[in-house]
Amino acid sequence: MSALDVSNILDGKQVANLVREELRLKVDGFVQQGKRRPGLAVVLIGENPASHVYVKNKIAACKKAGIESFFHQFAVDVTLPEVLSCIKKLNNDENVDGILVQLPLPKHLPTDEVLEALSPDKDADGLHPYNLGQLFSGKDGLRPCTPKGIMVLLDRYGVNLSGKNAVVVGRSNLVGKPIALMLQEKNATVTMCHSKTANLDEVCRSADVLVVAAGRENMVRGSWVKPGAVVIDVGINRIETPTGESQLVGDVEFAGAAEVASLITPVPGGVGPMTVAMLLANTVAAYEKHLK
Repeated sequence: MSALDVSNILDGKQVANLVREELRLKVDGFVQQGKRRPGLAVVLIGENPASHVYVKNKIAACKKAGIESFFHQFAVDVTLPEVLSCIKKLNNDENVDGILVQLPLPKHLPTDEVLEALSPDKDADGLHPYNLGQLFSGKDGLRPCTPKGIMVLLDRYGVNLSGKNAVVVGRSNLVGKPIALMLQEKNATVTMCHSKTANLDEVCRSADVLVVAAGRENMVRGSWVKPGAVVIDVGINRIETPTGESQLVGDVEFAGAAEVASLITPVPGGVGPMTVAMLLANTVAAYEKHLK
């Protein structure tokens, strides 16, 4: 199969649009019943250009799904008490169903303490220790957006995970650990890998489903991919081409992997849009719970 043949592409953008439209119809139904719209509060700290782009995209996605957004921006030198005070007010705001603190935070702010200040039932990113504990225990809760988006994408494309060998490269709390648990929930047999894994290439070749979230551009070569495997590339890395232009690439060497994979996510346009869609889905789920 040629790398230019897009018939094996897992189109996260298309699926995310479908999810967002489904959420919009659900929200419109509640509004027609006289209910308020769901509300997502976004907290942005500092001047990280990528974070500003991400937040802009998330607010635009909210609008398309019929979700109210509340934007709270702070200077890079904001104090921890100021941030915690804002979060406390949002926790108590009845019009706010989800709260997103855009990461990464400036170095002087302790990420764990900030995230733990969120009310677990308003944790739109699904990263509060309570929600991660619910995932670990196999109980209902708000799930981390990127792993949840991966699972929805696989489901929408009809990928059966039961009995399959899944390999996860990367062990972060954001992606690696939670996606391993979610794959196990669907009865996959999961191998967790990282930068210190011996014979990583051989382990990757054993995967029916390969999820790579290592944060290193083109780390997994096309020759490491088992023919017919499903490849999920979570990485997004900006590199400079020989012509001096900037380009976004994943953690997987796309051209080589696409030659043999049965399905593969592109970068960009694969996992990223699904992450934003799940942020909206978590917000609506929290909203429905709050209405009850």
